[in-house]
Amino acid sequence: MSPIPFTSTLMIETVAIESSSLDKVAYHRQQAILQVEFRDGTIYHYLGVPIQTYRDLLQADSKGVYFNHCIRNHFPHVRLRATAPICSTKTKPVGSIDPPDVA
Repeated sequence: MSPIPFTSTLMIETVAIESSSLDKVAYHRQQAILQVEFRDGTIYHYLGVPIQTYRDLLQADSKGVYFNHCIRNHFPHVRLRATAPICSTKTKPVGSIDPPDVA
């Protein structure tokens, strides 16, 4: 599956979230695409995500638990960036291409 082309101008602003594994999320209303950036720098697009699911993620007490139970493995996804940016001091991920479980 190829990455879905869109620019940040088509997205609702990127929102930094408090989570040990999730870093930022953004949502494209017209295409129902949820973008999730993990703390290790990996970025995924989740396709066909209802706006209410995005809102519920933002309101969840534990973003990671909500992500694991209601988004991960529930929507088709595309990995856009698999490793941390070069300038990052974070370690690069090791393992499968599936998004990591988050706490």
